[in-house]
Amino acid sequence: MKGGDVELGELLAAAEAAPPGESVDVVAHDLQKRFGAERVSFLFVDLVGQRLVRLTAADGDAADPDGPIDLQDSVYDRVLRSQRQHVEPDRQGGRRVITPVTNRGDCIGVLEVTLQSADDTVLRQVRDAAHALAYIIVTDRRFTDLYHLGRRTTETSLAAEIQHQLLPSAPCCEADQFTLAAGLVPADDIGGDTYDYTLDRDTLHLSVTDAMGHDTNSALLATLLVGALRRARRSGCDALRQAEHAHRALLSHSRGLATGQLLCVDLETGLCELVNAGHPRPLRLRDGTVEELELAVNLPFGVVAPTPYRLQELQLRPGDRLILLTDGMQERGAAAVDLTALARDTRQLHPREAVRSLTGAVFDACHGNLRDDATVLILDWHGRRRRPADADQDSQR
Repeated sequence: MKGGDVELGELLAAAEAAPPGESVDVVAHDLQKRFGAERVSFLFVDLVGQRLVRLTAADGDAADPDGPIDLQDSVYDRVLRSQRQHVEPDRQGGRRVITPVTNRGDCIGVLEVTLQSADDTVLRQVRDAAHALAYIIVTDRRFTDLYHLGRRTTETSLAAEIQHQLLPSAPCCEADQFTLAAGLVPADDIGGDTYDYTLDRDTLHLSVTDAMGHDTNSALLATLLVGALRRARRSGCDALRQAEHAHRALLSHSRGLATGQLLCVDLETGLCELVNAGHPRPLRLRDGTVEELELAVNLPFGVVAPTPYRLQELQLRPGDRLILLTDGMQERGAAAVDLTALARDTRQLHPREAVRSLTGAVFDACHGNLRDDATVLILDWHGRRRRPADADQDSQR
C-alpha cells in the first residue's frame, strides 16, 4: 500500500485468505495498521430493520456488551438514510467516523472507526474500505451463517425462515435505468408473500406473489410457486409463459391458490409487459399524481380452468415510480393509512426509504398484529442514461 491508499486487490486477497467468519476483521486490522484506529466495528441491520447488531471489533470483542442498538432516530439511522459519512468528536480527543457499507443500493450496515485525526484523505480512504467491506460481506455470507444468525434479534418462525430463503439476497438494487427496493412485514413471522427480481442484459424481471393460507402451509405453497416462476424465467420465458408455468405447477402439485403480478421491463425502451393473476393493482406516481393502474385482472394461479392469462403492456417514462403491493397492505386494520397520500408524500425518498415508510405505517396502524403479510416493491424508472461513450459517438456523427 503506497501513501496509505487502499490497495483493493491486497485487501480483498487478505479477506479471502481469512475464514469467512473472520474476514471483516481484515478490514479492521488494515485500518488499525494504516491510521492507528483505536476501535473499529461493523454494525449491521437486524432482520426486522429496527436494531443494529455489532458483529465484530478489532479489539477482539465478538459483540457489543450492551446488546443490539435501537436504530430509530440514531446517528446510524441518519447515516443509512442519507448514505453519507458522519464525523464527530469522540469525547476523548479523537474522531468518531461512521460510514455506510452499501452494495448497489443494498444497505448492509455501517463501519464505525475511532481515529486520532481524520483529514479529507483519510476519510476518503475509510469510505474506500467500507466499499470493499460491502463486497467482502456479500461474498462471505454465502459460506457462513454468521450474518444470518447475528440478524436474529427476535425469534423467527419456521414459515418466515422458509420465506426468507425465497427472497433475493439484496432487497434493493440500483442500476443506470432504474432503482428498486422491496420489503415486507412482519419480517420475523411472515407466511405467503414473496417478491423477486433479476436483471439480465436486456430485461428487468419483477414479481410479487401472495400464496393463500397461513404459516408453513403458505410458505410451502410459496416455495412451489417461486420455484416454478424462476424455472420458467431462467428458461427464457416472458411474463405470460411464466404465469402459465406457475399455474400448471400449482394445479399439478398442490391444492392451493396464489395471486401474483409478473413484470418484464425492457431496459432500452421502458416498455413493461405484465400479467396480473388476481393481485392488487399497482400504483403509479407520475408528475406528482398517484393513480391505481386500470389493469385487467386474471384469476389467481391454481384456479381450475381459468380464462387464459392476458399479457398487458405499460409504458414507463423517466421519473415514474411504480408501487407493487400485496393485499396485506390494504387489510382492514390498515384502513387508517392513506397509501395514496403516503406514496405521494414519500416521492422524494429513495425507494428503500419509501418502502420502509409504507410498511412501517401499516405495521403501526395494525399495532404490530397483522393478520396477513404486507409487502411493497417500489420501482423508480430513470430511463436509458447517456454514458460518456454515447455522447462521444453522437458528436462524431
